[in-house]
Parts: sequence; C-alpha cells; structure tokens
Amino acid sequence: MDRLQFKVPVRITPASGLPIEEIYSVEQALDFLQAWPARRQGPVYQAAFNACFGATVDLVETEEACRAFLTFCRVSRLLARDMMVPGKRPGEAKGLRI
Repeated sequence: MDRLQFKVPVRITPASGLPIEEIYSVEQALDFLQAWPARRQGPVYQAAFNACFGATVDLVETEEACRAFLTFCRVSRLLARDMMVPGKRPGEAKGLRI
C-alpha cells in the first residue's frame, strides 16, 4: 500500500446535487485543497493543507493528514452524510452527524 494512501477514504459532496467523491490519498486531498477558493481559506484550511503537504515530505503521518483534511471537510460542510469516521481503537468506527 502506498504510504500516502488513507486507510479510509474521505467521502465528500463538493456541491449540492453533485455525486459523492472519495478522496483516497494525501495527493488527492492536496489537489482538492489547492483548488479551494482563496477567499474561503482560513485557519482550518491552512492546517489541513500544512498537514497534507507535511505528509508528502515525511514530516507528518498520513493518518494525521487525513484527520486534518477530514476536519476541514467537516467544518466546510463537505462531508457526505454517510461518512464513517475512524475510531481511536483498531476496527472501531463511528457515524458522523452533520
């Protein structure tokens, strides 16, 4: 498995009426973040971008980058309603209410 691959893809709905997209890796998350409008880039965006970039140069763990991206998506109301958030213990997952 690629070291930058997320254990669980992040499922997002980029806009109302569009199909759900799945982000499988740090690279895909960075592509998505780089396309995000500059006027909507705040501290949560910057934390996600920094974590994802840090993962590409081995400064941040991939799953930490995934959590930062997931947080950005949750705060930005992009997460799909059926997105399962990985738990802290192996094999544990919990539903996310938006």
